[in-house]
This record gives sequence, structure tokens and C-alpha cells, in this order.
Amino acid sequence: MPAKSPAPPKRYEDALAELERLVQAMDSGQMPLESLIESYRRGAELLQFCRSSLQAVEDQVKILEDGEL
Repeated sequence: MPAKSPAPPKRYEDALAELERLVQAMDSGQMPLESLIESYRRGAELLQFCRSSLQAVEDQVKILEDGEL
């Protein structure tokens, strides 16, 4: 049974910090294979969260630039 993923982050900055920690840990070469796979999955979730957050901000900026607000 796979381990349950941690809850999604509340803020972009939190997701980015966690993603950076994961990358550093994975780059160390000291993680067991199973941990690497779980870290990769979590990293993919965090990356998607960050991309979605950035897209939402870009959409808001576009609306503001177009004077629609």
C-alpha cells in the first residue's frame, strides 16, 4: 500500500521551499531507491502546484493590464 502524500502546500513559497529541499536530497545520491521514487512523485505534485499558482497570478496580471478590473 503506497504511503499517503503530504497535504498540498498552502502557499507558493512553501511549495518552492519543499521542492528545493527534495531536489537537494535527491541530488545527494544518499537516498534509497524507494525514497527517490516517493520524492519524485512529491516533487511532481509540488511542481504542478507551483505552475498552477503562477498561472493564476499571470491571469490576474493580464486582467489588470487590460483594465478589466
